[in-house]
Amino acid sequence: MGKKSLQLQQLNSKMLVFASLKQVAIPPTGWIKAIRTAIGMSMQQLGNKLNVSKQGILDIEKREKDGSITIKSLKEIARALDMQLVYGFVPNDGSLDALIEKRATDLATKIVLRTSNTMKLEDQGNTNKRIEKAIKERAEEIKNEMPKILWD
Repeated sequence: MGKKSLQLQQLNSKMLVFASLKQVAIPPTGWIKAIRTAIGMSMQQLGNKLNVSKQGILDIEKREKDGSITIKSLKEIARALDMQLVYGFVPNDGSLDALIEKRATDLATKIVLRTSNTMKLEDQGNTNKRIEKAIKERAEEIKNEMPKILWD
């Protein structure tokens, strides 16, 4: 097993842990305000823990809600709330393998169809079955090679 494959497997297994979290809805007020109010902590109390004013907490909660807060700030706030920030990425297709498979198949389809169209113009067209087989074979080659063009 190659280094890249092992690395991919390890990362994939880490990411799968987050997959169920895709279903969790972010509170409309944002996590910070939702947690703070749920535990009965005032803006002033949170501000004291972070050495910022009540207005600073209002700004932090606003930045979280509009998505402009930094990870560093979220980590500091989590510590102040006696919590830990956990973040990660979850592939839309379910796994990194599925993501790579999709991209490789898309790229292979472009390559094979371009060649197929050229061959049709030269009156040497292939059957749909042959084209599908060529796409699958080319996609496998692309997955094995993992060329940088895969992400263009």
